[in-house]
Amino acid sequence: MSRTQWAALLAGTFILLALVAAYVALERSGTLDAMLDGSALRARIEQLGIWGPLAIIALMTLAVLVSPIPSAPIAMAAGAAYGHTWGTLYIVTGAEAGALAAFGIARMLGHAMLYRWFGERLSAGLIGSQNALTGIVFFSRLLPFVSFDLVSYAAGLTLLSVWRFALATLAGVIPAGFLLAHFGQEMTNGEADRFMYTALGLGLITAIPLAVKLFRDRAARRSR
Repeated sequence: MSRTQWAALLAGTFILLALVAAYVALERSGTLDAMLDGSALRARIEQLGIWGPLAIIALMTLAVLVSPIPSAPIAMAAGAAYGHTWGTLYIVTGAEAGALAAFGIARMLGHAMLYRWFGERLSAGLIGSQNALTGIVFFSRLLPFVSFDLVSYAAGLTLLSVWRFALATLAGVIPAGFLLAHFGQEMTNGEADRFMYTALGLGLITAIPLAVKLFRDRAARRSR
């Protein structure tokens, strides 16, 4: 391996160890359990005063990088504590930072190895289509049942440019972030039932395009 590859490997190992350490610290401090309790998380954030927004951004970033950490409760706590506008801003900032960090880690550790194996063939087909990859990233951000973390890491293994990934993620995460902030604020107003029905409706709506595609693919296979 070259010096550059060794440096990338060492940097990636350090980052992974740092993420594991952060996860263990959150778990032992009880913060991880508090994340599953919206009221407790909101109380902790509000106790931080002016550092609360930075905590939201940091937790959202960490939630993207470390899959076991849930991001939705953090986002809703941001909405409950800071309202629609500021809550959305903090959510989007953290999610975008986490996505770019995951993208960078995957590219630093994995892309060079894939290119070494496949060479110029890596650019062939869908994996080399910037427009297609940009669209995939954007629409995946709108689907609540598609792993935000996995898409961020997977995109780093493709040839998708950083700026396209950043814009697609930003465009997709803004509406999602606003909805989560809105839901968080609604929960504080005692509108839990309306929140559940709205979330269910959004889930069904976002599932419709996938259901239609699966139906068409099956029909196409049968007609052959």
